[in-house]
Amino acid sequence: MLDRLGDVPLAVFTAAHDIVLWNDLWATVSGDPGRWTGLEANLVWRHFTQGHDGVEWDDTHQEDFSSDLVAGLRSALGRYPADRRLAELVARLRRASPEFERRWHGGRIAEHRTGRKVVHTPVGPVEIDCDVLSVPGSDLRIVVYTAVPGSEDAAKLDLLRVTGLQEFVTPGR
Repeated sequence: MLDRLGDVPLAVFTAAHDIVLWNDLWATVSGDPGRWTGLEANLVWRHFTQGHDGVEWDDTHQEDFSSDLVAGLRSALGRYPADRRLAELVARLRRASPEFERRWHGGRIAEHRTGRKVVHTPVGPVEIDCDVLSVPGSDLRIVVYTAVPGSEDAAKLDLLRVTGLQEFVTPGR
């Protein structure tokens, strides 16, 4: 599937929100997960402890996304109560992030499904839709970014697909 959907940024995450597979366009748009180690490869950890990686959400979507991440992790812990690694991740997040701790006490259980955001890329800001697909019979999630067909944002994604992870040089720097 990764090969067939190479024209859109796509990544696969576990129930704990660890990134396990991604295509080149995902790495170009979201940062190269191949360079991340340990907890850096966990979406929830990155979101609550390292900022938003050049992603802009409006206030409503930011609130929803943050809540959905915590609720999804709570759901995973409910399905896998004996998973020590997952329990340790939650414990570390609760210590490291007051925002995560506050949301954890909310008790909500849910999964993130869709949202719209702006990502800052080497070719400028790109407004994208983020859809989360479930893999039947597993706890894997496929996250796909798309832009409105024919839009300037779709053209920017096409340019990023062609240029990939090349270094962009800004004149005067």
